[in-house]
Amino acid sequence: MKSTTLRFSILLGIVWPLLINGGDVDFRPGPDGYPIWDKPAHMPGDVFTFCRVKFQSPNDHQWVRWSTDFPDADKNFSYRLQQLTSLQVNPDPESTTLVDREVLKKYPFLYMVETGFMALSDQEIENLRYYCLNGGFLLMDDTWGDEQWHHTRSVMEQVFPDRQFTELDVSHPIFHTVFDIEELPQVPSIGVALAGKKDGITHEQQVGPGTGTPYYRAYFDDDGRMCCLMMHNTDIGDGWEREGVDPWYFKEFAEKLSFPMGINIVVYAMSH
Repeated sequence: MKSTTLRFSILLGIVWPLLINGGDVDFRPGPDGYPIWDKPAHMPGDVFTFCRVKFQSPNDHQWVRWSTDFPDADKNFSYRLQQLTSLQVNPDPESTTLVDREVLKKYPFLYMVETGFMALSDQEIENLRYYCLNGGFLLMDDTWGDEQWHHTRSVMEQVFPDRQFTELDVSHPIFHTVFDIEELPQVPSIGVALAGKKDGITHEQQVGPGTGTPYYRAYFDDDGRMCCLMMHNTDIGDGWEREGVDPWYFKEFAEKLSFPMGINIVVYAMSH
């Protein structure tokens, strides 16, 4: 972390988690509100705040792409991060645009979804580059198929014109930081999962070609620190959002894949 350029409001002493309660995750049928907890009185500002990126996309008047799974995914994941690790987590996730560089400095971790439809201005691209190369970490989720990947890649090539992404496999430490994950997680939306339950279909084939195999691709800064993780052909956020809807979906996807992968990514990002 380059403290001379980005000064994030989080203490290094709390970023390494310890699993508590044996790592058990309980099914919480919903909707019945969200768990609420208090920020530590002695350091209310030194907590991890989950922050989602807002951006423009085509046909925003019909479907605001950045808000997919929002706010349930953000709130549920924040709760599980608080519940299952020793991280002190803000119970109120936030969202921000990429317009103001000074605002971005508040957040060590940003989350984007549906990036296959993102439309970023030149200023947003410049600010995102600055953020990632000066200590920030960006997680990109919920893109499916060849067309959405090609668009995401074209935008990120503008963000990092002088860098190449790296394909990750399960030997990378990010898959073993807290939970051991033995294969690249693929989490479908709950509708796709339930429809494909009998045949074991876990990819959103209705999107078009190229949805069958999950990919995890990363950009690294000049010091070799991972600063951006692009997850393709998976939607771990739906596992967070829909954790209380169906017990089978919870057990097969939220508990086994979405929460463990999300926790691994946050802990890895905060400790590197």
